[in-house]
Amino acid sequence: MIRVVIAEDQKMLLGAFSSLLSFEADIEVVGEAQDGQTAWELIVKETPDVCILDIEMPHMTGLELARKIEEEQIPSKVMIVTTFSRVGYLQKAIDSNVTGYLLKDEPIDLLIESIRKVAAGERVVSRDLAATLFMKVENPLNDRERDVLRLVKEGLTTSEITKRLFLTKGTVRNYLSSSIQKLHVESRQQAVNKANENGWLE
Repeated sequence: MIRVVIAEDQKMLLGAFSSLLSFEADIEVVGEAQDGQTAWELIVKETPDVCILDIEMPHMTGLELARKIEEEQIPSKVMIVTTFSRVGYLQKAIDSNVTGYLLKDEPIDLLIESIRKVAAGERVVSRDLAATLFMKVENPLNDRERDVLRLVKEGLTTSEITKRLFLTKGTVRNYLSSSIQKLHVESRQQAVNKANENGWLE
């Protein structure tokens, strides 16, 4: 029997996943969670064979949860099921030892078969994403540039960023300018969008 914990913040999807898996004789859903923290507590308690995680969840993202499972050496296999097909997310998942990465629009039969494969130790990646494994794009931004862009993403002004990061306005502008150059874009908002799409602001 493959014991599974599902973490998905959309209640309807969570219920649908759980119901569909309950029809499989060799799969048992031992826990459901709508946020990362509850999922973590369930995983520690149940030590499931496979954890099915969404990426965007309250309190802890699926990628943060996967990293925590890896760091704490919990033997559960991790499978990300998400709407995000970004290269950066996929690379972060692989770096965190995630063995399955599927998109939510995949057929349910593929999801079920993938759970069995992941439980058996195989790696499963959506066909649409498989090619990106060979196209790894390195993050060109340094830590400070990422810090500044994260705050721009939150909607903070240059003055607010200076106070948050204890930097001068000139230094913040320099970080923004270097980010724009490195990402080959024309504005701070374009820089945020490009970095975010590649998963570089996580």
